[in-house]
Amino acid sequence: MESALKTAFPFIVYSVAILLAFQGVLMIVAYTVLAERKVLGWMQGRVGPNRVGPWGILQPFADLFKFILKEDLVPDKSTKFLYFLAPFVALTCALLPIVVYPFGPRISDPLGWLVPYVDGVEYIGPAIAWVAEQARNMPLTIAQIDVGVLFVLAVTSVGVYGIALAGWSSNSKYSLMGGLRSSAQMISYELAMGASILGVVMLAGTLDLNGIIQAQSASPFKWYIIPQFIGFVVFLIAAFAETNRVPFDLPEAETELVAGFHTEYSALKFALFFMAEYVNMFTVSVMVVVLFLGGWYIPGLSYIFPVGSIPYAIASHAGFLLKIFFFLFLYIWVRGTLPRFRFDQLMSFGWKFLLPVALGNVILTIVVVYLLNS
Repeated sequence: MESALKTAFPFIVYSVAILLAFQGVLMIVAYTVLAERKVLGWMQGRVGPNRVGPWGILQPFADLFKFILKEDLVPDKSTKFLYFLAPFVALTCALLPIVVYPFGPRISDPLGWLVPYVDGVEYIGPAIAWVAEQARNMPLTIAQIDVGVLFVLAVTSVGVYGIALAGWSSNSKYSLMGGLRSSAQMISYELAMGASILGVVMLAGTLDLNGIIQAQSASPFKWYIIPQFIGFVVFLIAAFAETNRVPFDLPEAETELVAGFHTEYSALKFALFFMAEYVNMFTVSVMVVVLFLGGWYIPGLSYIFPVGSIPYAIASHAGFLLKIFFFLFLYIWVRGTLPRFRFDQLMSFGWKFLLPVALGNVILTIVVVYLLNS
């Protein structure tokens, strides 16, 4: 039994972790949509959803059932395989970065309390003891890799293929224009986003997301938003453009392209694109917090709870989520405040202003790091 447990343990742990992480993110996404509708309603002097459940809190589930039960229309002239594949590509690429994000600190010996109670039971006792040993210093990260930053950038870059495939395979002028706009927008702002991250990587000396958080965990004054404030602003602007949100939502500009790349999509396939957009908002918010705001580190928390304890991990995770929710609120606030750019303004701003500023910040960081180390 013990050998079988040793073989199955990693598979079980990673499967459960991935399931919990994806389910948790999708629940956050569902209620981010509800929060957006509520907040925009208050900003515009409306009430917002308030019919399904108390204060409208069951509205996301009503919307999900509506998408599932609606008639699924498929254009006759579409390229069927790519037409069906596109929304799954978009959602999968939006979800994948979650596996490398550190959602909290390591927990020391979370299952150690089980061992005294089962140690006398034949077979089960040693098995539980082995599991408890494996769980010592358990990280709140599904997969900790040395190049986490590169993994996130690579996966999110592939996500644009879902939009481009949707635009092309629908065989619609409006959808094609939306797909082309999204591809051009991604190329324009991906460079600035990558350059804005370089400063953080040089200061931290690592591409590991956990290592970047550890480098900021001594004090809030060591958060990289202070020495890399220019990079933070550039990353935030590029993040709005990468997620196709106002004022950069040109790929789905309703006044010009009906609904852009997803004009010909309905029912559950449209819901997948809808979810992918909000999952991208969440993952980008996590990236901002990890790179510039210390990740899960909460100043002074170590004086309240022992480092490595479960209460310390829970409090750190709660603080991490609060930082993320602030940036999700910022997305909603900007949507209710700013108008949409014209496409020529979008491209000009990306190439003529944002990219030079990002490269200037990289050069300045190189000079400062060289002077500090010389």
